[in-house]
Amino acid sequence: MQDSRKHILLMDGPDNKGLIYHVTGILFRHNLNIIHNDEYVSPSGQFFMRTEFEGDFDNDALLAELKTTLPDPGITFRLNPKRKKNIVVLVTKEHHCLGELLIRYAFDELDATILAVVSNYNSLQPLVSKFGIPFHYVSHEGKTREEHEEAILRTLSIYEPEYLVLAKYMRVLTPNFVNQFPNRIINIHHSFLPAFIGANPYRQAYERGVKIIGATAHFVNNDLDEGPIIAQDVTEVNHRHTASDMATEGKDVEKIVLSQALKLVFNDRVFISGNRAIVL
Repeated sequence: MQDSRKHILLMDGPDNKGLIYHVTGILFRHNLNIIHNDEYVSPSGQFFMRTEFEGDFDNDALLAELKTTLPDPGITFRLNPKRKKNIVVLVTKEHHCLGELLIRYAFDELDATILAVVSNYNSLQPLVSKFGIPFHYVSHEGKTREEHEEAILRTLSIYEPEYLVLAKYMRVLTPNFVNQFPNRIINIHHSFLPAFIGANPYRQAYERGVKIIGATAHFVNNDLDEGPIIAQDVTEVNHRHTASDMATEGKDVEKIVLSQALKLVFNDRVFISGNRAIVL
C-alpha cells in the first residue's frame, strides 16, 4: 500500500551556502519528518538535492515558502507524492525485457502501473494477456512513419501515461513524437553506449573481438541512441562466444539494466542536466 503522506522534493540550481539548511528548516517548520536526503554538487557548481519526507502539509504553502526563502530564479523545485507512476510499454517482437517487466509488475516490484502494451506486431499479445493488461496492435504496414506514430498517439491518449518504456521497440521515433513526451521516454539499448550504436550491435561487437558486452538504459531525445544515460552494466565474453552467444548473454543484461533504470526514474532519483542524467 502506498503512503499518501510521503512526498519527494527535488531541487536543483546554482550552488550556494545554506541551501540544505534552509530547505530542511522549512520542512521542520511545517512539522514534516525527513526520511532520506541526498545531495550532489557538480564540478560546474550545480546543486542537486532529493529529499524524501512524510507528514501532512499544504502543497502550495510549502512551495511558496521555499521560493520566497530561496528566490534565485535559477533554482527549480519539484514536489511529487511518493507513488507508482503510470506507464505504457512499447514493444516489437522480442519478449525478454517485456517479460521481465510483466513479472515484476505482477509481484509489485516495478514501482509503476502498466496501463497497456502497444506493439507494431501482434506476436506478444498472448504473453501480455496472461497478465490481464490491455494490448494494442498498431501495425506499421502500409503507413508512413508519421501516420503510424499518429495512430500510436491516438492509442496513448486513452491512457495519458506519465512515461513510455521502449522494451525493445525497434523503430526510430520522429522528433514530433519524442517532443510529446520530453524526458519521459526510456529506452534499453543492446550495447554499452556509445559503442556499437545502430543495427546489429552484437555482430559489431563480435567482429571487433570485444571482451565485454553490455546494455544501456537512457532517455530518448532526437539524437539516435544519444539521450541521457540512466544505467549501464556489462558482462564478460571471450573469443569462444559467437555473435549469437553474445546476443543471448546480452539479453540478460538488457532486462536487468532496464529494470534498474526504471526503478531509479520511478522513484524520482534522476535529474536531467544537459545531456547527462544525475542519479541520487
